Amino acid sequence: MSRIKKKQLGLGLFLMVTFIAVMVGIFMPLLDGGNALDYLDNLYNSISKGSAYYIPKVEHLVEEHGSEIVTLNLKMADASAAQAAEMLFPNTGATTAVEDNNLMVNGDLENIFSACLEDAESAYHNRDEDVVARHGVDTRPVLHTWWLVLGAMEKDLNRQKLFAAAQLSHTVQAKTVECAYNYYGIEAQAIKDRWGTVLFSLVFYVLYTVWYGYAIMYIFEGLGFELAAH
Repeated sequence: MSRIKKKQLGLGLFLMVTFIAVMVGIFMPLLDGGNALDYLDNLYNSISKGSAYYIPKVEHLVEEHGSEIVTLNLKMADASAAQAAEMLFPNTGATTAVEDNNLMVNGDLENIFSACLEDAESAYHNRDEDVVARHGVDTRPVLHTWWLVLGAMEKDLNRQKLFAAAQLSHTVQAKTVECAYNYYGIEAQAIKDRWGTVLFSLVFYVLYTVWYGYAIMYIFEGLGFELAAH
């Protein structure tokens, strides 16, 4: 360990202090009651929402699959879950019956998937009033119930060796219901409309990381730490 180098130590401490000061500012609620991380998180969520709109593509897959009458025995978690799931089917033209935690459904897969996609479409565009009008229940519980129903459908369709229908059930669940649930309440934005903020945040992230690295380097150099040559 060599002698202390005041110039490097002073520069390192200055960089560290200013780094911490900026960090404190980042976590302060300075942007509409939230901090900078909340702001950027919401921004990137809103931008990514625009690229997660798969509903039209899945609608096309459902149309390609076409009409298929099936009899399903959907095993739900409990009797209340089966009853909640049954409430999704009146607009599908299917007949249903609940026995304990089992929901029996007889109907057209195309109609069932189309009803699900209609709810996912409304949720994706934050039209909660449309979902409530159809089911009398708020959007998130409806989407969660659809997610459970589609998972149970996939299992039962696989059991019946209706593998194409089972795969379509999985696709509807993952590409539409999950996306609509995760992005519900978020307003979609195009990255071209916010490219300046996005570019600034990425450049700042790189510079801020380098800032910390130089602060550590100068502090240790100022304290006399050096790499030994071999």
